[in-house]
Formats: sequence, C-alpha cells, structure tokens
Amino acid sequence: MNKLIRNNEIKFLVQENESDIFNNLDKLKENNIVERIWQKDFTVWSNKPDEVSNRLGWLDCNQIPSSFLTEINSFVDDIKNEGFENIVIMGMGGSSLAPEVFSRTFFKPKFNIYVLDSTHPDVINNIEQKVSPENTLYIISTKSGGTIETISLMKYFFTRAAKKLGNEKVKNHFAFITDPGSGLEAIGKKLGVRKIFINDPNIGGRFSALSLFGLVPAAFAGVDLFKLMIELNNVVKEAQSIDLDKNSSAQLGAVIGTLANKGIDKLTFFISPKLPSFGAWIEQLIAESTGKNGKGILPIDGEPLDKINRYTKDRVFIYIKLENESFLEDEFNEIENADFPAIKIILKDIYDIGKEFFRWEFATAIAGYFMGIQPYDQPNVESAKIVAREMIAKYVETKVEPQNNPNFAGSSFDINSSEGYSKLKSEFQFNKNDCEYIAIQAFINPSSVSEDTITELKISLQKKYHLPLTFGIGPRFLHSTGQLHKGDKGKGLFIQLIEENSGDLMIPEEPLADCYSYSFGVLVKAQGLGDRKALLDAGRKVITIDLGLKPEESLQKVIGILN
Repeated sequence: MNKLIRNNEIKFLVQENESDIFNNLDKLKENNIVERIWQKDFTVWSNKPDEVSNRLGWLDCNQIPSSFLTEINSFVDDIKNEGFENIVIMGMGGSSLAPEVFSRTFFKPKFNIYVLDSTHPDVINNIEQKVSPENTLYIISTKSGGTIETISLMKYFFTRAAKKLGNEKVKNHFAFITDPGSGLEAIGKKLGVRKIFINDPNIGGRFSALSLFGLVPAAFAGVDLFKLMIELNNVVKEAQSIDLDKNSSAQLGAVIGTLANKGIDKLTFFISPKLPSFGAWIEQLIAESTGKNGKGILPIDGEPLDKINRYTKDRVFIYIKLENESFLEDEFNEIENADFPAIKIILKDIYDIGKEFFRWEFATAIAGYFMGIQPYDQPNVESAKIVAREMIAKYVETKVEPQNNPNFAGSSFDINSSEGYSKLKSEFQFNKNDCEYIAIQAFINPSSVSEDTITELKISLQKKYHLPLTFGIGPRFLHSTGQLHKGDKGKGLFIQLIEENSGDLMIPEEPLADCYSYSFGVLVKAQGLGDRKALLDAGRKVITIDLGLKPEESLQKVIGILN
C-alpha cells in the first residue's frame, strides 16, 4: 500500500489530496517511470528526443571521476598559493545561482567571492571598485558560450584588467567554464586563458548545480568536494529505487505535480537564512522547467510571512531548515494545522545541500511528467532576447537609446511627474480577480534601494491585493522566472521597476579591443524594455514605473500610493 514519507528528513502533509497523489504514484509504478528516467528514455516527456536526450547528464552527477575533483582542488590550491584573494564569477541563470548558493552557505571560503550576474553598470562598477586585478581570478561561466550578458562582462573585464596587468599577464587571471565546442572555448583558446573547464554537454543550465558549473565555484568557496559527493550518493541511490514508498525524490515530484494539476500551483518557500540563495536556485529550476504551454508551477521565494487567512487556496508551503534550528517553527506549525498542503524538509548540515539540489532536480522531472510538460527546454526565453537584440541593433545604427513603444505608453509611468503619479494611482485600482499573482521585476541596482524599502513594498502589495508575490532582479530573472512569466496561463500582474543609471560603461567589441558599439546602460535598458514588450505581446498586464535617479525616494512614493 502506498504511503507518503514522514520521517526526520522529510514530511508530506497533503490534506484531502492524498488519494489523488496515491493514484499518481501507482501511475509511476505502472508505467515504470522511475526506471525509464534512469534509462534516459526521452518518451517520458516527449515523443521527440530534441532537447531531452541531450539534457539528461545530470542524472550521472555522482559519477564524476575523482580525478576531476582532484584537478579542481589542485587548481584552487595553485590560485591560493599564488596570492590570489578574490574570485569574480560571471554567469547567468544556472551558471550563477548554484555558485551563489555555495559561496554564501559555506562560512569559511578560501577567497572573497563575488557572483556577477547583472548588466547594470552601477553593479558592475561596484565589483570593479572592490577588487584589484592583481589579486583576482575572473571565472567566466556559460554553457552555450554565447550568453550576451556573460560574454559582454568577459570582454569588459578582460580588457580592463589587461590595461593594468598587460596583455600577457592578464591571461593568468582568467578561467572559463563551458561546453565543448562553444564560442567561449574558442575565445579562451585564442586568448590563451589560464584554464578552460569543459563540462558534460548533456546537462542543461538549470540542472547543472552538481556539474563543473557548480563544483568549481564550490571548491573556491571552501566546499570539500569529496564529502559533498559522499552525501550526494545517498539521495541518488534512493531516487533509483522502484519502491516508491522509500523514494522521497519521486514522491516530492508526484506531490507537486499532482497538486499543480489541481490548480494548487503556488509553491511557497520558507527557507532558513543559513541556506542563503537556495530559494533563488529552486525558483529557476521549477519556473523555467514547468512554466510553458499555458501551464506552470509558480515558485515563491522571499515573500514576507502573512496571516494564514490571507493566503489563497492555490498555495503549497515548503519549509526547509537545518535540524536543531528554530527558524519559523511556530509559524510553520500553524500552517501545518491549517487547511493547506505542506512539505517539511530537514537538513542535518550544510553538506546536505548537494542532496537537496538533486532531490529537487529529480522531483521537477517527475512533476513535468505528470503535467505533460517537457522540462528541459525554455521556448519563451528567446522572445525577450529577440526584442532586446533588435533594440541594440537599432541603437548601434542610430545612436538613439531604446525607448518605450508609444503604443504601450498607457501602462508606463514616471513616478516623479505629477501626471505619472496620478495615473499610477488609478492603475493600481485594477480588478485583482483577473490575477493569480504579482511579480515585481526590478531592473535596478540592488544597492540603490534598501532591503527594508523592498520589504515594505512587498508588504504593501500583500495587504492591498492578498495575492501571491514574487520579486526578481533584472536581468537575472530573465534566465529563470522569465520563461514562466510568458509561458504560463497568463494570470500574472507584472510591476516593472526601472531607474536611470548614475553612470555608464562601454562594452568592447572584442577582448582587448579599443572600439565600442554600445554600453551596459543600453544593454540593460534594452533587456528591460524587451521583456516588457514580450510580456505585452503574450497578453500579460504590465505596469512599468520609472524611478528616475533616486529609486529609494521614488519607491517610497509608490508605497504611499499603495497604502
């Protein structure tokens, strides 16, 4: 007889949904889904092998040869012994989120680690002011080798560092992580950079946490890679079990997939502050994997805790913490006793983070099966990129910065003009019954607005609308929740925050080149407006608020309107 796991590590509380989940667990057994996943059978998700058969390498994450781990550790030791102090990791999506988890979770890193996944010139300038090229290793990380943000950052920092170090010495300060045959590999060979790590090409970006894209930064963060792998083996072995009563990864996928099909598709995370950035990693994995074909599971990370009676009935609550930690215990006990499905996961220590990466990857694959979704592609991500590229090409030709299309001006507001302020007050009176969630998309320098103000904005929106709320920094969210925003059933309200850059930085056309076609300011503006147009083209409701040069003061005005 089926039973859901309830032990010291994981506990499922699914309320009246238990019979539907048991039926789906029976379906997993009858159709041999677990075995077929491990056999890398693409027909679990699609009738075509495209972007499935070549995306299942993550299943072999615990089989990385020990010689690879030794090579990584030797490289880290060499960098340390040569007196390097700073590591700047440049990547987007899967190339930055897992490194951010490792660098922020492990408390004694061997280096000062900075993860840069922004094209905002102020953010880039902040990093440049913090580190000196003389004692810095720059790691450029992109699977495709052509991600515009990452390649632009590489061109900029390589050129800038060369001006201080010289064209020969600078090569020793750069390492690349990419797929075989990528454009970045070719650039690395041409430039003669210190090290090029070649990853398994059969691993998609958001499933790459336990590949070289995550493990190389993890080693710099002080993670014992061999210990991480020992812990990882336990959950991989469990996920291979056809006895589903003991397979927590398959059960997790069956639970969230079954609930999503019933419209309970807002996965609300409360994660211990001792596991920083893990929510952002899960957010990308679930949103980009399931948000397509008019469907989607919305992950909600970093939402302020609200009163139980204010939560909509389409919520699933996920509680993740370390054992012997009292984080939100009373609050989650209240949720457990209420009429909401909930999942509680307890990690014995921070090295369980590797297990948790894999558990959620496997669960997402299972959920995709139940939802009839191919979890490994991202068909709607390209729409915003196309518009952004068109805007940049037009700028290069005309030198006129990207502008809002006047046809869409009715939903774009300058908060610092009396007309814009007045119109925004009216815009915020929309019928909330037309929406299932609110997504704040902040194309701003996070340092230009205090965390307290962002929290105040979130709480004001919660109190006014009582809707699930997400928050994303642009352009990084374009590589995660951006897929779901344009690929789900279209019930989101998108509040886009933009600001004027206090300065700008030009992007060299090539590394070491002294010629420039456009700047990071142009790029980030094109990305914001490109995403706005892509959302509007997909029939979404978008409110764009221009915060000007003083975003902190301007956001207080927005909060005043909401209150």
